[in-house]
Amino acid sequence: MKNIVVVGAGQAGASLVARLRAKGFDGAITLLGEEPVPPYQRPPLSKGYLLGDMALERLFLRPESFYADQGIDLRMDARVRAIDRAAKTVVLEGETLPYDALALTTGSAPRRLPASIGGDLPGVHTVRGLADVDAMAEDFRPGARVVIVGGGYIGLEAAAVAAKRGLDVTVLEMAPRILARVAAPETAEAIHTLHAAHGVRILTETALAQIDGTDRVTGVTLADDSQLPADFVIVGIGIAPATDLAEAAGLTLDNGIATDAQGRSSDPAIWAAGDCASFPWQGGRLRLESVQNAIDQAECVADNMLGACCDYVPMPWFWSDQYDMKLQIAGLNMGYDRVVVRQAQARSHWYFKGDALISVDALGDPRAYMVGKRMIEQGMTPDANALADPATDLKALLRA
Repeated sequence: MKNIVVVGAGQAGASLVARLRAKGFDGAITLLGEEPVPPYQRPPLSKGYLLGDMALERLFLRPESFYADQGIDLRMDARVRAIDRAAKTVVLEGETLPYDALALTTGSAPRRLPASIGGDLPGVHTVRGLADVDAMAEDFRPGARVVIVGGGYIGLEAAAVAAKRGLDVTVLEMAPRILARVAAPETAEAIHTLHAAHGVRILTETALAQIDGTDRVTGVTLADDSQLPADFVIVGIGIAPATDLAEAAGLTLDNGIATDAQGRSSDPAIWAAGDCASFPWQGGRLRLESVQNAIDQAECVADNMLGACCDYVPMPWFWSDQYDMKLQIAGLNMGYDRVVVRQAQARSHWYFKGDALISVDALGDPRAYMVGKRMIEQGMTPDANALADPATDLKALLRA
């Protein structure tokens, strides 16, 4: 194998090409990214960068010089038009690149509101890439009124930043509570309370009917015909895997680009990793949207492209910054049937499925997070009553 092309210059793509070189691959590597900047961190975009606490250069995963030093042909502003599987080429504007192996790390794209309800009006923003955040930055002025559509982590992080900047913030959530798909009611209630303490209004069981305005957003109309004034709107209603290229190329899709356990798509010369890829897990398929997964899965795929033949086994962890409280999550809470609440110096929620500990939400409690993560990785089942007792030494449970 002489030539590897990687499409998508986000966290997964950057991790994959670095791993190829670290593992001794000495052939040609081309990394194609649509944005005009080198690969960068996304989580700080809606936090430190939007707050003005982080300069652009600090977002970059590595200095731009790293890629040249490693013999990696990083191409920015490079939009891939098509994949020709028969010819084993990637088609760009005015150029065709051959590959021996191709990796798709195309990530995901924010879900948008339809134009029919004003989703394309100036002043309607999404939070995904650098251009999105740069576009909304000038709207983040003290006293401005922002309506945030969606009570998931993306919307709530934007709400926290807006509140810290002195904006008037309202969050709309259709479900009976925030974080309904991703967290237990206990975690949702704690974060709801935190936002309320910072002056954020969260309206649950509230549907958006229309974004108002002619040349720019002036407000929103709700499903009950009530109206809220707004100087701008942030849409945080989730993301979808970026699979257009894969679909056009005829690759199998299943909640993303379907891969085998080693990251290979339905075409043995094409691999996938990160937000865009789904992989076998516990008898079904799983797609993870996290920095940790993008790194770990991409490195596993790089190893397998070089012949390692190792299955990807996720050890998920996530985090979300809410004001000065860091929510840290270990494991996956899918299928949980009870939650044990531990209130010591800080609060943590421990998810059980039957007798097995499967996930932990640690709200400003790094010790609970670290202990819970190790327990899950080691398959340990702590005593629920001991967990709930604030006098219990968590590290002692880990040693038990």
